[in-house]
Amino acid sequence: MTLTLPNATTRPAQPPPATPKNPVWVRPALLLLLAGTGVLYLWGLSASGWANAFYSAAVQAGATSWKAFFFGSSDASNFITVDKTPASLWVMALSARVFGVNTWSILVPQALEGVAAVGLLYATVRRWSGPAAGLLAGAVLALTPVAVLMFRFNNPDALLTLLLVAAAYAMTRALENASTKWVVLAGAFVGFGFLTKMLQALLLVPALGLVYLVCAPTSLRRRLVQSLAGLAALVVSAGWWIAIVELIPARDRPYIGGSQHNSILELTLGYNGLGRLSGSETGSVGGGGGGNGAGTGMWGQPGLARLFGSEVGGQISWLLPAALILLGAGLWLTRRAARTDRIRAAFLLWGGWLLVTALTFSLMRGIFHAYYTVALAPAVGALVGMGVVMLWRNRQGEPADSPLSRQGGPASSPLRRGAPAANILLAITMAVTAVWSFTLLDRTSGWHPWLRVAVLVGGLAVALGVLVSGALPARFGRVIASLGIVAALAGPAGYALSTAASAHTGAIPTAGPAVAGAGFGGGPGRGGARGGFGGGPGGGFPGTQNGGTQNGGTQNGGFQAGGGQLGGGPGGTRGGGMGGLLDAATPSSQLVSLLKQNSGAYTWAAAAVGSNNAAGYQLATGLPVMAIGGFNGSDPAPTLAQFQADVAARRIHYFIGGGPMRSSSGSSYGQQIASWVAAHYPATTVGGTTVYDLTQPASSS
Repeated sequence: MTLTLPNATTRPAQPPPATPKNPVWVRPALLLLLAGTGVLYLWGLSASGWANAFYSAAVQAGATSWKAFFFGSSDASNFITVDKTPASLWVMALSARVFGVNTWSILVPQALEGVAAVGLLYATVRRWSGPAAGLLAGAVLALTPVAVLMFRFNNPDALLTLLLVAAAYAMTRALENASTKWVVLAGAFVGFGFLTKMLQALLLVPALGLVYLVCAPTSLRRRLVQSLAGLAALVVSAGWWIAIVELIPARDRPYIGGSQHNSILELTLGYNGLGRLSGSETGSVGGGGGGNGAGTGMWGQPGLARLFGSEVGGQISWLLPAALILLGAGLWLTRRAARTDRIRAAFLLWGGWLLVTALTFSLMRGIFHAYYTVALAPAVGALVGMGVVMLWRNRQGEPADSPLSRQGGPASSPLRRGAPAANILLAITMAVTAVWSFTLLDRTSGWHPWLRVAVLVGGLAVALGVLVSGALPARFGRVIASLGIVAALAGPAGYALSTAASAHTGAIPTAGPAVAGAGFGGGPGRGGARGGFGGGPGGGFPGTQNGGTQNGGTQNGGFQAGGGQLGGGPGGTRGGGMGGLLDAATPSSQLVSLLKQNSGAYTWAAAAVGSNNAAGYQLATGLPVMAIGGFNGSDPAPTLAQFQADVAARRIHYFIGGGPMRSSSGSSYGQQIASWVAAHYPATTVGGTTVYDLTQPASSS
């Protein structure tokens, strides 16, 4: 019971056949997919408010100042940048310049990027595997819970995912006729992905390079030259902004947030680069597990099981086992095909994307968040779409000259007539998917408990039906196929709807209903049911204190500020009062009025430790607020002397107490500044927040 392919190595070259005309149902199905995706991603966006206020504040700054726009500054007075390259901010800031700074102008671009990614994935998979495969791939991407989360949120991952799909599309076009233009475009898309989220974009490069060098229909010499051209396009599209920032003197630009030496190269290769792999991210609050050799930390246990664990499993892994099975089947079935075989090239491209990215996420010892895994969703969708349709067409043996078999062009690999092993592979894939979906749904046993039973029973029944479908009339086969798609997508669709129906704010959102034990680092004791922060009593961040010298700071296993504890207890990380590492501040109306008074006379209306802390005040007032120490409060900007000079020059009106005050590494300037202010200026409580007027005479103490 084996499945084999005709040997295509001696097949003479021939021009590609005309693309078969789509059946009448394809266009309505595609429009329904895109419209449904749009509704899912756009409905009720305003519930999330500013979403990730860290980036929303930078969008506000970019909508006010073109200099802040270019650098990705956190404030319009250009004190410090966000800790990423700014491409995703450019899209949102342009929208905010047109429609004003509000929830919709910031979040709608992400939703539209999601719809575009689904449509582009459909177009890519359809070219070689047909419209059915493209529609299934698009549906898988659209309903992946973490994709729903990220395409309704303002982190850089939405734009990054779209750009990577665009690179895969360009490479698919390049492989059809060895087109230099499309190779260069593929490199350019990855380069702009770098400007979106730095080195993560480069995880696609091994797959792109391998598939072109192996499968392109041209000579080896030309393949090498074209690959170098694509690499040059990547370097240019990614490097122009890096070069400009490096060449501009530090005094003429904002401080590079996330770096310890005001260097974009340091940020790229350190905190956002190799440090993510090793766990040695200087300035990271809490740090990873790699730095001490233990391999564990607040970011969870690295290992091959990470993507299937309680923290990440429900975000991305619903169809991950199926994708791996179908990848293996596709590569095995095309093993005797010609070097330029398109079907094998497609499996190499999407399989390389999946394996390289999944292994990196699984084994990295530094900062890791579950939402990163949205980068896996297009590859999972493509492999499921291609693999299922390939096996389904051949469960009874697709004629070698049928239009479906020729969808991939002359180098495609139709299976022989009569391939019973296709039924077995499909049945195994369906059964594994049903069992794994049941397992994931069982982790939220109190959330619609009937669903996990229906998915398990329905999926196993479909698997059995697939085994006997070859002996049934075609109409029964279509029914079985439809039921199989419903059973496979029911679990992630339920989580996707739950995600779309929930508001998401803060720095570390998660998709789907709350999963017990799925805290910040994964596993028991690591925070609340929805992404609690750190371990220790109450799910807080162990061994830290917050609040300054006169602001009621505590050492109780968590950040405490203004009555709101970050990460404490089940159910989330949302606290009131002053902000901290995860959430933005929520200032009172009295404090907003105070900060606005005579604000035009100052470069910064206020200063606060930590970017999220500062972001809340900035978004509420529309005024620049200095984010001391950047995101973690651990960047060495400004120094105490620099801050004192700004105060003496009357550039800063108020200092607001609170914010993250300690980290496992990096600068302690934020803590020094807070202590100096508290020792020399009188404190006033406004709306529950401690405020220091830096224009008042310093106290004799």
